[in-house]
Amino acid sequence: MDKILRTITSDGSLMASAIDSTDLVYTAQRLHGLSKTATAALGRLLTGASLMGAMLKETDATLTLKVAGGGPLGNLVALADSRGNVRGYVDHPEADLPLKPNGKLDVGGAVGREGRLAVIRDFGNGKPYVGQVELLSGEIAEDITEYYAVSEQVPTVCALGVLVNKETGEAMLSGGLLIQVLPGADDKAVSRLEENVGKLESITTMLAKGMTVEEICRKALDGFEVEVLDQFQVNYVCNCSKERFSNAMLTLGAKEIRELPLNEQGQAEAVCHYCNRKYYFTREELDVLARQAEESARKK
Repeated sequence: MDKILRTITSDGSLMASAIDSTDLVYTAQRLHGLSKTATAALGRLLTGASLMGAMLKETDATLTLKVAGGGPLGNLVALADSRGNVRGYVDHPEADLPLKPNGKLDVGGAVGREGRLAVIRDFGNGKPYVGQVELLSGEIAEDITEYYAVSEQVPTVCALGVLVNKETGEAMLSGGLLIQVLPGADDKAVSRLEENVGKLESITTMLAKGMTVEEICRKALDGFEVEVLDQFQVNYVCNCSKERFSNAMLTLGAKEIRELPLNEQGQAEAVCHYCNRKYYFTREELDVLARQAEESARKK
């Protein structure tokens, strides 16, 4: 079962969070039919969103990461809640690229580098906070690091990894590490962190060696006294429902609802971007929604 663990140094200078996201990335691959490169790209984004979402203080808050890099994958989206549960999608899940000369997946090429990473925090008050940053590489982790440095002025180390079987394309291991320098940290603490980070193996290598998320955090913060703040399970979770689609349809207007195309069974089909679940609406159900939309328009 996937898990996030959050730690802080006893002197309050550094905070580190680590996640094993293997199951949720595998679930995303299965739901969306992701290619090898799409698995690595969306998997990294889901992992990063989960880590960032778990940092939200408000219980009902959500965090959305949107990447538009101009690459063959199209737009990538990941949405996380304050417990690190996450869901997401990519416009073109089938898109793939040849391996790079070093044998690694070309995530940056598939995502593209001519665009932006947007971070949207929604606290449920109708006034979401939106921050944006130009993409550095399209490799996701570097772009999240850049976001924190530019948009929030928080020195951050972000490492994300997805190990994919090059032959079968199956997601095997995935995880992430997010370290932030807190206000009041001195130069000695920052230098020690930089030294530690320079020695770290990749996230997937550490997971493959059997290291736990706590061991990964402690290795990253070697030389510091470390306290565990909390730890909890995370999952790929979609909250779609027919009711939610019905409410969304009401915003279309009565005319548009009645003109929705029907399949051979005489039903309108709605598909969830996040989990690909399909919902069907009969002509009678559409008529009811159209009348509701008309009634709502009259009251405005």
